[in-house]
Amino acid sequence: MIFISKYIVPRGFVGITLFPFIFLKQKDSQQNSTLINHEKIHLKQQLELLIIFFYIFYGLEWVVKYFKYRNGYIAYRNLSFEREAYQNENNFNYLQKRKFWNFINYF
Repeated sequence: MIFISKYIVPRGFVGITLFPFIFLKQKDSQQNSTLINHEKIHLKQQLELLIIFFYIFYGLEWVVKYFKYRNGYIAYRNLSFEREAYQNENNFNYLQKRKFWNFINYF
């Protein structure tokens, strides 16, 4: 399910996925189809890791990358989950062909 909520999406971001929901800041953005595809990739990742483990691994990986890069945004962009989603967000057939736990290839 997709919802529009400028209060749930963190400042500096345009969307967030909190299983099973996708929250977007704006309703009619030209980038919405790409953004929704990006967030659907996160839904798949969350399911594969039984939801709770996704958030644990996401947080732990962010901490490790933060210490490596000393910058929160750069750490975020280099997370394996985000790298997979950003690199495939324009491929609208990606989820149909995506292999199980494919985010591991983006470490």
